[in-house]
Amino acid sequence: MRKLVRAFWVVLALIFLLEAWLWDHLQPVVARVVAIVPWRRLKARVATVVRTLSPNATLVVFLVPVIVLLPLKFFEVWLLAHRYWLSAAALLVLAKLLGLGITAFVFDVTRAKLLRIDWFRRLYDTLIWLRQWAHDIVDPIQQRAKQWLRVFAPKQSGRAFRLLLRLRRRMQAHTAQ
Repeated sequence: MRKLVRAFWVVLALIFLLEAWLWDHLQPVVARVVAIVPWRRLKARVATVVRTLSPNATLVVFLVPVIVLLPLKFFEVWLLAHRYWLSAAALLVLAKLLGLGITAFVFDVTRAKLLRIDWFRRLYDTLIWLRQWAHDIVDPIQQRAKQWLRVFAPKQSGRAFRLLLRLRRRMQAHTAQ
């Protein structure tokens, strides 16, 4: 049971780190898109509007990506209901990337105001803590996986073969008992 619980926490940490990785790597992409498309004015306007809003009203601006992407979520469900699996999967990935991009853009503009709200600041601090927790769980596993993969590097084939033979002998000895 302990191994099952441990596996659950590792999977949860991996999912959380995937979200964090997407967030980190999508912010520069969003910045490039904003640089290409003349959205600087839009960002400046949104920043001006946010400056005039209270922190609680700024929270409504932060929820805009959820509202904007809601029709895509309904369309995903429709595609799944009609068994368009690949289209639904592609739309899911597109919506995820678009949602993270828009959220990163909006959060960049609204962060200072949102962090004035006590519960939001606590939630933000908790998410930062969770991110570190996820790294603490996944990093040792990642290091072990890298060590194992190094064994199978092109110039390490003899070593990998000896390792596989040793594992085979252990398994045969274990089954013989």
